[in-house]
Amino acid sequence: MIAITFHFLTAADFWIGVGVLAATYGIFALGLQLNVGTTGITNFGQAGFMAVGAYTMGILVAKQGWSWWWAMPAAIAASMLAAVIVGLPSLRLRADYFAITTLAFAEIVRYLADNERDLTEGSQGLLGYNSDWFKLSLRLGDWLNGHGVHVTSFLFPLLLVSWGVLLVLTLLVALVVRTPWGRVLRAIREDEDAARALGKNTLAYKLQSLALAAALAAIAGFVLALNLTLLVPDEFDPVFTIFGFVIVILGGLGSYVGVILGSVILMTVLEGTRYVELPLSSDKVAAIRFIIVGLVLILLMAFRPQGILGSKQEMLLGE
Repeated sequence: MIAITFHFLTAADFWIGVGVLAATYGIFALGLQLNVGTTGITNFGQAGFMAVGAYTMGILVAKQGWSWWWAMPAAIAASMLAAVIVGLPSLRLRADYFAITTLAFAEIVRYLADNERDLTEGSQGLLGYNSDWFKLSLRLGDWLNGHGVHVTSFLFPLLLVSWGVLLVLTLLVALVVRTPWGRVLRAIREDEDAARALGKNTLAYKLQSLALAAALAAIAGFVLALNLTLLVPDEFDPVFTIFGFVIVILGGLGSYVGVILGSVILMTVLEGTRYVELPLSSDKVAAIRFIIVGLVLILLMAFRPQGILGSKQEMLLGE
């Protein structure tokens, strides 16, 4: 028997949780939009760059005693360095081989995190990296309460900060791709040989795009780590990257505002389907949630293949 309840739609905690997840995936997918939608490179290793950033931050704070504020820029730099190391040899390959290489990198990072238990605590999880955020969150909550905003969820400060970061980063990336640098990226996507013939070092530009995407993945990893309060390797499964691509497709290729809309829609659907009660095991119910996402994508491809906010001209680039 199927039972569906819609009471969750009026629950503040549900929307706060959806909001934090949407911001996390939105920041994550901005990097994929920069790679796929603007530069034309297919990056399946975004979850790996996210893991590098999150674990670097967590290890520096929990194991080395670094300040959270210093650990974050160091972690972003580590993710960007990883992107350069991966991209230098693999971006010279054909697009499909580059995609396979980045996917392999993400899995290597995940398995290393699972097995290097002295460093990452493995599947038991890494703790103790969020004390600075906890103090900041309390101060922010007290400030909001003092200004008439009744904070009932401990995630509410994280919701505000994560969405502030998402909106600022979306604006910055959207502005950057309109600069001459961004126009070179679009030229590479349209015709890399032509861009190279005009004297542009296409490898360098693609490396820069990949490194910026890795930096965005690291920032998303910080938000995810604060939301979970525990870092475990399974959170950085390749499915995370697949969901990022779903967001890019939903919002529209090349549309950075569409990333925000796509992340909200996807997280609402995924979290909302948790309230559908079926006489099935939890594994089968989880599989049905993926089927629902697949059906949404099929319908979108049938009736609006350019995405919700995308344009058909963007789809024609590179053909």
